[in-house]
Amino acid sequence: MDQSIEPLNRVALQLGPIHIYWYGIIIAGGALLGLLLAMREGKKRGLPHDTYIDLIMFAAPIAVISARIYYVAFEWPYYSQHPAQIIAVWNGGIAIYGALIGSVVTAIVFCLVRHLPFWKVADVAAPSVILGQAIGRWGNFMNQEAHGGPTTRAALESMHLPNFIVNQMLINGVYYIPTFLYESVWDFAGFILLLILRRVNLRRGELFLSYVIWYSLGRSYIEGLRTDSLMLGPLRVSQWLAVILVIFGVGLILFWRLKKEKRPHYLDT
Repeated sequence: MDQSIEPLNRVALQLGPIHIYWYGIIIAGGALLGLLLAMREGKKRGLPHDTYIDLIMFAAPIAVISARIYYVAFEWPYYSQHPAQIIAVWNGGIAIYGALIGSVVTAIVFCLVRHLPFWKVADVAAPSVILGQAIGRWGNFMNQEAHGGPTTRAALESMHLPNFIVNQMLINGVYYIPTFLYESVWDFAGFILLLILRRVNLRRGELFLSYVIWYSLGRSYIEGLRTDSLMLGPLRVSQWLAVILVIFGVGLILFWRLKKEKRPHYLDT
């Protein structure tokens, strides 16, 4: 019976030779929703109305490039022997942490040029970013990627998952752990947490660092279940980076607090 299960069609729309994939639609949809939320909240916090539209125009392409550079760097033994494949993003191979690093660097430069407070811009964007990540993981679901190791249909059904998820986890006759779903749920929970925290009126920068800590904690565990991770010694690259980011986030918040610096609060306009 399992062999007769067909995966969901990755192609949402075909216009002659042009294929529009669900992956792209889902990623774009998550980014658009996040942008709208950031624009709305940014207006409340007194930021110029075009801040996030202009920022995403620079950050989006740079994020894709940096995500590819990150992946290629840690797979250099292969790409050094196949240099023509370096630009072949359509064959897979982009890393979310690379995208985030590129986006943050872009935002820092953008804020310097526009004379905007980076931490304020980052705080407003934090819930939007994690929401976009939560939605974007469903693009991985449609592509049957970013999954964990082999499992059984019975194990998946014991999690009370709907059939369309269970069926999509059947890849080449083998069922796999839906780690995309774990991360999506973790990110949605983080989105709700950040919405609550911003009403607590944290000090500037602490909301964004809370996002960094929350996402990294979840990713450090979920990454250990995946089968497509980049490795660095005994741990996956993303796990090493997650640990570093948690230490950095917690450390910087403690430093600010112990220093008793009079930093503006989130709700200050």
